[in-house]
Amino acid sequence: MGEISWKLSINTERLILRPQQPSDYEIWYAGFSERLPTQRQYDDGFVSLEHCDRQWFADLCQRHQQEALTDQLFVFGIFSRQTHQHLGNIDISTIRRGEYQWAILGYEIHNQHWKQGFGKEAVRAALMAGFETLDYHRIEAAINLDNHASIALAQSVGMQKECIRRGFFYENEQWVDHFIYVALPSDLGLVEKPPVAMATSLTL
Repeated sequence: MGEISWKLSINTERLILRPQQPSDYEIWYAGFSERLPTQRQYDDGFVSLEHCDRQWFADLCQRHQQEALTDQLFVFGIFSRQTHQHLGNIDISTIRRGEYQWAILGYEIHNQHWKQGFGKEAVRAALMAGFETLDYHRIEAAINLDNHASIALAQSVGMQKECIRRGFFYENEQWVDHFIYVALPSDLGLVEKPPVAMATSLTL
């Protein structure tokens, strides 16, 4: 009997979003090691991979599997359909299920692949999957007030600015305010639906 695994794969015109596997190590490593120096604020640029050997990466993939299977966190590697390069990562974290069906989105494209529309394509695909397959109703992104590139990306996929959440995130040794951008299914042209558990109970 095979081990249970999370295998959700999303195809777009140019991209494949899917769980990373230990066999992806070389292309994952290349994606990070080929990064350019920091291009702007909130860009990590080149990062040290000194301790990121094959075993470390296999453990990371296994941890992501467990987090997905327990409905905590869904991490997708973003891969080029044409070149198979690792372009970045996108993740959806469950905040609360039940009557809320509420999650938060994170996204990152390696800076050597910027200005090609990969971020917009990946985020829109992840939102669609979040609503249609993972059954969320509300997916939000928390963005630094001066992160204009991330704000523009959120707006480009139909996310709506909802509020400023004060002291929301701890970074650089201080609590920082963030814009909250939110998408509901209707923002992407999808039909609103009740939570899965409630829909099931209604049919009994």
